Amino acid sequence: MQQIIKFFLRNKTFLLYLLLLFIAVIFTIQSHSYHKSKFINSANFVTGGVYNSVNNLTVYFNLESQNQLLQEENARLNSVLHTPHDTINSSFISDSIYSGVNYKFTTARVIKNSYSVKNNVLLINRGKRDSIQQDFGVITPNGILGIVDQTSNKFATVLSILNTNIKISAQLKNSNHFGSLMWDTKSPHVVQLNEISKIAPLKKGDTIVTSGRSVIFPKGIPVGTIQDFRLDVAENFYTIDVQLFNDMTDIEYVYIIENVDKPEINSLLKPSNE
Repeated sequence: MQQIIKFFLRNKTFLLYLLLLFIAVIFTIQSHSYHKSKFINSANFVTGGVYNSVNNLTVYFNLESQNQLLQEENARLNSVLHTPHDTINSSFISDSIYSGVNYKFTTARVIKNSYSVKNNVLLINRGKRDSIQQDFGVITPNGILGIVDQTSNKFATVLSILNTNIKISAQLKNSNHFGSLMWDTKSPHVVQLNEISKIAPLKKGDTIVTSGRSVIFPKGIPVGTIQDFRLDVAENFYTIDVQLFNDMTDIEYVYIIENVDKPEINSLLKPSNE
């Protein structure tokens, strides 16, 4: 306390000067509209800059939560898109290629990804407690990613499209010619679509999508574009190199697809014992 008193006594002249200067400035601003407006504008500029900086920091730190909200909203919109016409208001969908089958979408985050080995697997932060099961499809906003393999309570592994153990039915977007999508292990950006009929109209740059001929993926999920193709004369089939829409080396947020009608469909397709 004594140090504070000594400070004021030692600097009393300078402090008195500052006090009088402050009072003079206040009186000047209050008595002259020009000075008053300049002061207000300057104060607004300073405080506005401070608030803007604080807001930018807040937005930055909230990006992850906001991104999660957007992912969940997209999942709900996808569920609506893949719902049959007769169960929702027709104003939501004009011409869905997925009508007749119900699909449920769940968001997830990739916490581990591999793309440089022969049989690549991803790990996602959804599991049995989120009703995730084996053979659920997994996609990103850009296109197909893989199929759920194993699940624990909180996590699940996904067989990547860059895995030689899976085949996915895919087709030309502009026709119904379809085949099996596989990976030759050469590039993480290119997969192969096999067994395409030699009469199929092929052109580099054409889009490849899922065929909908399985209970895992809806029809029309993007896969990639035709990079190249070659005809096997002996088999009369094309093999197509497909440039993936997904950058498989940079995957973070995904959607897990559940075919709600899968048990009923499988019960009909199950071979009869009679």
